[in-house]
Amino acid sequence: MCEEGLSEIAVILPAFNQELEIGTVVLIAKRYAERVIVVNNGSSDQCAEVAEAAGAEVIQDFSGTNKNFSLRKGIEAAEGADILVTMDMDVCRDPKLIPKMIKPIREGNSDLVVGTCISRRSRENALMMKNKKTEEKPVGFLAFSNFCLKEFDLSDVYFNSIRSILSVCERKKIRACHIDLQEEHEKSLFKAYRIGVVVPAYNEELLIKETIEGIPDYVDKIYVINDSSSDRTGEIIDGMIDPRIAPIHHKVNKGVGAAIVNGYKHALADEMDMVVVMAGDNQMDPSQLPRLIFPIIEGKADYTKGNRLLSKEMRKGMSTWRAFGNGLLTLITKVGSGYWNIADPQNGYTVISREALEAIDLNSVYTYYGYCNDLLIKLNAFGLQTIDVAMPARYGREKSTIKYGTYIRKVAPMIFRGFLWRLKMKYMILDFHPLVLFYIASMVLVPVGFIFGLWIILQKMVLHGSVSANYPLLDVFISLIGMQLLLFAMFFDMQVNKTTSLNYAKLN
Repeated sequence: MCEEGLSEIAVILPAFNQELEIGTVVLIAKRYAERVIVVNNGSSDQCAEVAEAAGAEVIQDFSGTNKNFSLRKGIEAAEGADILVTMDMDVCRDPKLIPKMIKPIREGNSDLVVGTCISRRSRENALMMKNKKTEEKPVGFLAFSNFCLKEFDLSDVYFNSIRSILSVCERKKIRACHIDLQEEHEKSLFKAYRIGVVVPAYNEELLIKETIEGIPDYVDKIYVINDSSSDRTGEIIDGMIDPRIAPIHHKVNKGVGAAIVNGYKHALADEMDMVVVMAGDNQMDPSQLPRLIFPIIEGKADYTKGNRLLSKEMRKGMSTWRAFGNGLLTLITKVGSGYWNIADPQNGYTVISREALEAIDLNSVYTYYGYCNDLLIKLNAFGLQTIDVAMPARYGREKSTIKYGTYIRKVAPMIFRGFLWRLKMKYMILDFHPLVLFYIASMVLVPVGFIFGLWIILQKMVLHGSVSANYPLLDVFISLIGMQLLLFAMFFDMQVNKTTSLNYAKLN
């Protein structure tokens, strides 16, 4: 039953194959409106039946998934309503925002209200590369007064574009306003999931409190791992009063990878739906967290990570040597992990789904800084999807203790071992693909060709010995075959992994 005084409101819901959520949305919408009209865009599931069972009026629309046409059809069916609200469930699924949308109309301040929710992310990475703001947000809600509907020519407007809507309003002298609902929508949507944050900390007394206090309210649990710090980090953690904090103290220093794995295990035990990693040095900007969470909520990823390497502006504050080392590790990790479209593998700002955490053996994760590279290898072996989310680097008072020369010498062999394990697990045990044979053959022929060529040069130029004229040709043949097989193997590996390593700029 709708709330008192709201009987003149009608809600229009275009729907296509949304049987899982349509019932809940209709029931909540009925709290704020007397009529809820679902325009069914030829769904192949039981969307229409569920909507009808929940108390909605269902209109069948077989014109395809043209939302503009569906909205017009629904608006025509709701003729007579004093206030009409349309809601795009692909943009926002929270009917509890309806009161905010209709408030300007009920107070007589506006005849049309446009509500936008989440920024379109289909080209977000490309825009950030050019140091531009994200593009226009999509329209999630529209609220019309009865007067507005009489003046509004529905065929004149493109409902998905706020510019088109406001342009028509200006031309028709209709009072219109825009409400940005993103923050409210994010909080409402995220509260439907249990989100945990793992914060590894080693000697972070200067920044650990600032880091924890910046974690958003929609996070349910904060696992702060003090990895045997020798400063006041542990004391500061224990002194914080945020009830979400679960302090974990290591008696001996185990490494950042081990600290994160320990946090993951606690999050799994607490049945978190998603687990975030945010370093204790306050490098991870909390305002960027929704962009990492949404791909997992939308079912487009099992693991998301930040990427600071897309442009010079985004790398601002990163030293040239650090950028070079990160670029080199990116190349090595692409080959080792099979995620050919990812970059900045050392970016520790990540979100992982519970299902992905349960799929991998956490006890086998590398405990040094290369844990992130190792985790990518393991995720790929089991066919889990990873997405890069572009975001600028954020550096402040923290000081990096990573020495990239030592780091690469330690991590590169681990990545190579992980690469061999991935080939065995993904292409021999779980499935079979001939690319594994190409990789093996190339790993034999390329070194043999190199060593054979070196021997020929030594014989002719240093030892001044005689070498058969056929040997150089044989060496070229071996080297070319080895390189060709390696390129074939990499090409097939890329093809297999096209659906598991995505850049968010290519989605939607």
